[in-house]
Amino acid sequence: MRRLLRRGLLLALALVALLASPVVYVETMCRGDAVPAPALPLSAETRPEVRTLLTYPEWHIVHAYDDYAEVIRTGDPQDYGFTRAVTGYWGALCTLTRESAALGEIDTATRQLVHVIGVSFTVEMAMKALYEETLGRLATLVRGETRAPLDDLSAAQAATYARFLQQVPWYRYDFRADAAALRAAATDAFRDRERAFALGLEHRARAAYAGVIAGAVAATGADDLTLQMVVAGLPPEALEAVEGVTVLRPVEDGWEVETPRYRALTVLLAGWAEAGATFRDMAGNDRILFTAISDAPEAEGALLSLPRQGYGDTRHLFLVDVPELAERLRGLAAAGLRLEHVHDY
Repeated sequence: MRRLLRRGLLLALALVALLASPVVYVETMCRGDAVPAPALPLSAETRPEVRTLLTYPEWHIVHAYDDYAEVIRTGDPQDYGFTRAVTGYWGALCTLTRESAALGEIDTATRQLVHVIGVSFTVEMAMKALYEETLGRLATLVRGETRAPLDDLSAAQAATYARFLQQVPWYRYDFRADAAALRAAATDAFRDRERAFALGLEHRARAAYAGVIAGAVAATGADDLTLQMVVAGLPPEALEAVEGVTVLRPVEDGWEVETPRYRALTVLLAGWAEAGATFRDMAGNDRILFTAISDAPEAEGALLSLPRQGYGDTRHLFLVDVPELAERLRGLAAAGLRLEHVHDY
């Protein structure tokens, strides 16, 4: 019994060390030495500029779910590169942590967040890979080439979840409804019974964990869903014509406005840029990150380029001056790029 306990303890320590290794690597090997330039904010409400870089790791996970949904739309879960998704997360975090030195110090809460979600993502992908590469693969061999009904339903659910994450925190998703839908739609085919059981168990586990996270967020307070920026080149009535936008006051040659965040912000920034706007300041900052997609594996000026699974194209990360953002957005099509997301703070 002592021998088994000792082996179990050693295994647990080895697992902890393995999961901690990318955190240690990022903290020790991904340090930049640039000095932040002094800032002259125009917005009354400011946010740490470094967060425009450190929001990407969370979105990397969102993109990973979208990639997974695209892969299983026509393929099987074992066709997805789980390891690629994990190494892509830590590699991107290393690059962005190094680049963040030029924007300011990473606050403790943000530093903890990117590491906690990175470890959680690593564990989730490892567990999913362990199942899908073994029992899941066996179930597809028993099924044969013809997809079962729940292969298509689970792919549709994965795509719905990926879209949901574009604007809403993951813990608000109704995982139990997906589990119930799988159970109700399952036929007597072995693959359907396997999908209903395995994915149902996964959804119920996520639902339980989501309840814990939702309770913690309720106790500490949710993140602010709006931000302030200064926009020039458009009249105030055109700015307020966008749902969720409030014009606050005139600032120099522009207007300070309050806008929604996340996916809604990307859509309105693209629309304003196309209408001729320029952006003077965002949350007191003059640098901002955006991602764009192209069919080429590289893009001029990109901080990082990451191939997307299932799509056959590449995501590029660009850090630009806020006053240049509108012009860059207007020029994306000519450069063979498609806007994906503008990362706020």
